[in-house]
Amino acid sequence: MTNAPASKAPTPAHFHPRIGGIHWLGIATLTKKEVWRFAKVWNQTILAPVITTLLFLAVLNLAMGRRQDMVEGLAFDRFVAPGLIMMAIVQNAFANSSSSLMLAKVQGVIIDLLMPPFKGFEVVAAMVFGGVARGAVVGIAVAAAVYVFVEPSLHSLPLMLYYVLASSMMLASLGILGGIIAQSFDQMAALTNYIVTPLSFLSGTFYTIHRLPEFWQHISHLNPFFYMIDGFRYALTGHADGNVMTGVITLALVNIFLIWVTQRCISRGWRLKS
Repeated sequence: MTNAPASKAPTPAHFHPRIGGIHWLGIATLTKKEVWRFAKVWNQTILAPVITTLLFLAVLNLAMGRRQDMVEGLAFDRFVAPGLIMMAIVQNAFANSSSSLMLAKVQGVIIDLLMPPFKGFEVVAAMVFGGVARGAVVGIAVAAAVYVFVEPSLHSLPLMLYYVLASSMMLASLGILGGIIAQSFDQMAALTNYIVTPLSFLSGTFYTIHRLPEFWQHISHLNPFFYMIDGFRYALTGHADGNVMTGVITLALVNIFLIWVTQRCISRGWRLKS
């Protein structure tokens, strides 16, 4: 009597981790790493933005004093609150992906991203998901703190979710691009101070662009950060300085472009391989 042949144990040659051509397990693992990285130091990554935003709100209200004007039919604090929340979301989404890539380059462990059988798109997707997660968590924490002092409102939940997702994706992708281009933390600080910060502060966060001269109103419409702030404000309050649908399309197109550029850079190892 012969024994039945034992079934062969799966070998690496028989194992196919990709489903539909995408390494979902790899994306999930890298995303988990990104989330764990910022969650471990929550007092710096989550609590600090809450305190900073509340200080902004307090200083602005103290500066206005009792002479607070209505801004486009909204109380000043209700007008400025959505902008402060969105600024916290996008700044942290940017910081998460940019710092992750810069640390990997400076510490010499960037090979951990380049050596595994991941496509450029998969690495970008994981880092973007990590940035979106941090931006969303910070946004929830900041909103919970801000709306203790400001009358809360919600005009459109779907638009609010869209703008949080699209805006944090855009800044996370921009953070990856900054991390690719910069070769030191000084260069990254320059990109942040000379590009990201000015664009965010000149996006209508603290003012309505209708008070600007016509020329500067047109310039403001060329700033993608304006559509993030304006669309999110509309989703919460129902007020918008620009066209909301234009903002929806603009953010979608900018995201497509940034993700395409970043995945091409990572696939080729541009400025990543020594």
